[in-house]
Amino acid sequence: MIALIEKTCVEDKKWISHDEMMDVTVIAESTPGPIAINCATYVGYKQGRMIGSVAATLGMVLPSFILIYVVAQFLDGFLEITWIANAFKGIKIAVGILIIDAALKMLKKMKKKPFQICMVVCSAVLMLLISFFSLDISSMVLMLVAALIGIAVMMIFKTDRQERGTR
Repeated sequence: MIALIEKTCVEDKKWISHDEMMDVTVIAESTPGPIAINCATYVGYKQGRMIGSVAATLGMVLPSFILIYVVAQFLDGFLEITWIANAFKGIKIAVGILIIDAALKMLKKMKKKPFQICMVVCSAVLMLLISFFSLDISSMVLMLVAALIGIAVMMIFKTDRQERGTR
């Protein structure tokens, strides 16, 4: 989803810059709700302030809501149809591939500094270990820990730079 949003909003329509997309992605990942809705709200606000954000959010929410509402009315019957059950399995795989694609694109565009690389590698290893060992640790906990580490490192280097500047 992130890759599709970035292609449309940054490359095709040029509504926001790549740096803004990176910021939106980080903010949208750390706030409640689906990332597509959070991104749409931000881009809508950038384009049309409050009315733009409301219109973009409704444009993202209403079609899915209506479709899900209709499907939910007949869900048990739908899941009994073999090709629909298989389609849902395929959708799970497609979502995983889209997430990997977005992550790889973000990695390519990321500033390659030792701290950022270390954070990416450590986060990926931790997520794989948590998944592999079926540990009950929320990804929110990992994001909060990463945020705290990032803030601590930023504060340390900021203080270190200030001390070197006064000498």
